[in-house]
Amino acid sequence: MIFLFETIKLGLTNLHLHLLRSFLTALGIILGVAAVIAMVSLGEGSKRQALLQIEQLGAKNIILRSQRPAESQSNQKKTSNNWISRYGLRRDDLDVISSNFPDADAIVPLKEVGSKMSRAELSRTSQAFGTTPAFADVAKLRIARGRFLNDSDLDSQAMVCVIGSEVARQLFKFDDPLGDTLRIDSKAFTVVGVLAPVGLAGGAGSALVGRDLNLDVHIPITTARSVMGDMVFRGSGGSFQNSQVEVSEIYVASPDRERVLPDSKRLKRIIDARHTESADVSMIVPYELLENAKKSQLTWNLVLGFIAGISLLVGGIGIMNIMLATVTERTREIGIRRALGATRKAILYQFLVETSVLSTGGGLLGVALGIGSSWFIQWIAPRLPQMPIVGQYFSQSVSLPTYVTLGSVILAFSVAVAVGLIFGIYPARRAAAQDPIVALRHD
Repeated sequence: MIFLFETIKLGLTNLHLHLLRSFLTALGIILGVAAVIAMVSLGEGSKRQALLQIEQLGAKNIILRSQRPAESQSNQKKTSNNWISRYGLRRDDLDVISSNFPDADAIVPLKEVGSKMSRAELSRTSQAFGTTPAFADVAKLRIARGRFLNDSDLDSQAMVCVIGSEVARQLFKFDDPLGDTLRIDSKAFTVVGVLAPVGLAGGAGSALVGRDLNLDVHIPITTARSVMGDMVFRGSGGSFQNSQVEVSEIYVASPDRERVLPDSKRLKRIIDARHTESADVSMIVPYELLENAKKSQLTWNLVLGFIAGISLLVGGIGIMNIMLATVTERTREIGIRRALGATRKAILYQFLVETSVLSTGGGLLGVALGIGSSWFIQWIAPRLPQMPIVGQYFSQSVSLPTYVTLGSVILAFSVAVAVGLIFGIYPARRAAAQDPIVALRHD
């Protein structure tokens, strides 16, 4: 025990005598560990953000959507300057799906209505949908104020609506939306609820849904059918496109996640059999996207870790080079110690202690730098657009989420220590193998 303590003390003393050189030797390990932690945290942060956005679509949901087919496949009729296009899901499709999935948690239709939403002098292109009260649970919508649609609204075909957070911000600005009136085309609806921000705007979830859910307005589907009808008008440049779509979307909520993929295959067979002439229905399976995203991100993390790990290898080579130079520089010291009775094992342990301290200390400093860098990247990213000169090169919505995992810290630190020891063995063995007589003659 005394021998080991003295060896450690001697090794630390030698490193302290050349403090700057010791730090520069460990710098490769420090930067290597920091790079591994920072890069893996970037990959993990992006993965978690994407998975959260996909999860918000509902991991047990299967989403069927009416989509405009290619012109050669579409059922279009021209009247004057107007085009009428009939495509997509129908009400009898909804009936067939309901009869084939009796154990589904919910089967919720959405029907797009209107062409313009307005309040006073403010207006925007419509993004209004008729739906049922179950949609809030299926789509994981949260109410910020007021309430969502209820069964009474459906039964009475009430002229009420629930608006997204962005609709409230854009059309109502500083006024209280609750109880106020919102017009969809020429029809007036009373606002009974405001949704909390969904958090999908501009993200993976928004790309999957095809729209910003914060701009959605929900009305009872019975009102949408009886008051608004099936026709949706869009106009531009003097010509109008009239779309006749009975059902815009259908959300099918499976009983559990294990049923999602089999149910999605059954749904695809049903839709393919009923829509043989044109590809006017698409399917989104968030759970499938979730699993694919996890696999893709795991591969990406491995690639990032491998690239960053190269710097650890370089750091290990740096330690070996410096220790080899140190062996040459301290040849006479080794000879004197051997002449005074030090064994080869004592010399070997002394040099291994020095490389262990360099790699362990460098690893700890690297962990601190990596965690700090990850935090700094996440903090600085949203502020880049406001910075002078460089701000013009960044989007206002730029974000670089990071998430430091315990596994990446342990792995990076362990590899750093292992690399230091492995690359320190050869210089230590070379020092221990010195002939004391030859070493004493060395200048």
